[in-house]
Amino acid sequence: MPTPSLIDSVANTTSHRDRDDLDVAIVSLLLQFLEADHVTLYRLAEDGEAKRLRCTVSMDRFATHAGQPPISAFEDLPTLDANPFWRECITEQRPVKYPNAAGKSCTAFPVANDRTVIGMLEVQSTTGLESRDAILVEGILRIVKNHLALLDYGESDTLTGLLNRKTFDSRFGKLRAVSGAQSAKEPSWLGIVDIDKFKSINDNYGHLFGDEVLLLVARLLKQAFRGADQLFRFGGEEFIIVLDRATVPGAHIAFNRARSMVEECRFPQVGKVTISLGYTRIDQKDAAGTCIERADAALYYAKHHGRNNIQSFELLVEAGELKAKTGGVTDVELF
Repeated sequence: MPTPSLIDSVANTTSHRDRDDLDVAIVSLLLQFLEADHVTLYRLAEDGEAKRLRCTVSMDRFATHAGQPPISAFEDLPTLDANPFWRECITEQRPVKYPNAAGKSCTAFPVANDRTVIGMLEVQSTTGLESRDAILVEGILRIVKNHLALLDYGESDTLTGLLNRKTFDSRFGKLRAVSGAQSAKEPSWLGIVDIDKFKSINDNYGHLFGDEVLLLVARLLKQAFRGADQLFRFGGEEFIIVLDRATVPGAHIAFNRARSMVEECRFPQVGKVTISLGYTRIDQKDAAGTCIERADAALYYAKHHGRNNIQSFELLVEAGELKAKTGGVTDVELF
């Protein structure tokens, strides 16, 4: 069977719609056509001012196989400032050559979508990349950039720029698997946010100001959570947050921080806006609907107990305020 051409391989790589599959295909493609020993792809993770790099795929030419590395807690990821060459690559958005600790020649390439740099590709070789190879990498990354722009368009909510409900549905299986692989003390959490009395905002001020409230709430949620957390607009005035790795107290603090930031903001024309939030732990055996049902029950409780507050499904069950029925699907009864 003939070896696939570069064009065929690029075409196969950009046929992927799943981000993780795309990452693996990019690294595999470059390792196939470069005189390189090792290729690693990183995604940029941000938490406020802190910027770190999370390794998503790492492949060695001489390894029999290479899986994706286990997910590390944000604070365990290498910082951008720890490696001046990485920082130069990301901040100046250009390839940077440097030697690593093992004496191999490395070249780091920025990976971008149509808005900003979202990661970095590192190529290691014994003798260093030739100029034609560096041009090949940059050309492939430009094609990937265009492909990412199309994926972003299909996965994002057009008003707020957050991920959309369709993307949540397609990603939930991976979110559940990741949560199951995490420490029992620091699982992932799913929270549902609802803007309090949003209908009255539209009725009193018009849909233009209603849309502005949605935009500002989305912006505040982005500021409240870390780069490893995922935010979705679920529809209307509801948002979903997937909180990555948090203890029980840590999850409460994170969700309450979002509530407080919205409460303290003064919205143009509208003035004060508040949110209610219900959240639950993501279990490895959860179906998406089951997990949402639990968080929604906690949200319902929050809405009917004063609004502008957050509630944990598990803590409400423990306190006897909610009842969870055992079975294939969790049924919730409010006392």
